[in-house]
Amino acid sequence: MRHWRDGPGDRRNYHHGNLKEALVEAARRFIAERGIGGFTLVEAARLVGVTPAALYRHFRGREALLEELAGRGFNELASRLARALTSRGTPLERFTRMGEVYLAFAEEEPAYYAAIFETRGIHAAEMPEGRPSPFDLLVEALQATFTDGFGGVTPRFIALEVWALAHGLATLSAAGHLPTGPGIPDKYELLRAGVLALVHGASRRE
Repeated sequence: MRHWRDGPGDRRNYHHGNLKEALVEAARRFIAERGIGGFTLVEAARLVGVTPAALYRHFRGREALLEELAGRGFNELASRLARALTSRGTPLERFTRMGEVYLAFAEEEPAYYAAIFETRGIHAAEMPEGRPSPFDLLVEALQATFTDGFGGVTPRFIALEVWALAHGLATLSAAGHLPTGPGIPDKYELLRAGVLALVHGASRRE
């Protein structure tokens, strides 16, 4: 990875308060390229061209920087899901689009996605006031799409199952463990089929 002396992380801009943004962007790019396991504050400092001590003016440690990254990712994911929920089409089309958006987010923003699940969690209480969390949006979409309910099963339980399915597919895809080839469904097709199987299975439960 190149040294970040030009652009947002330019040392000449730090006195304008840009060091924090440079560190966040350095973490985002490093994790996207190399994974979250090897990321350290020392590495972030090296990428933006400052001493590790300079980082502690903005972040108390590696976890704090990852929490900042996770919070931004969480908000971005919620925004994308909200747009899908209010997009054109039938309720089922919008719900399906939310699943596609989730998988696309994991692929397009691997650093955000990894940070969300590496940290101890960003809860709904930490969302901007008045904005639902991604999980709340999923529950809302389920209720709007399947108005007959799920055979007495709470929508939040079904939402957890759908989320687990989406997360599993996103993780397997990122690791290159999903089989590919002629006649093999891609992750989007697998998600659609899996969601329908979960929902219809729940509706038949006594």
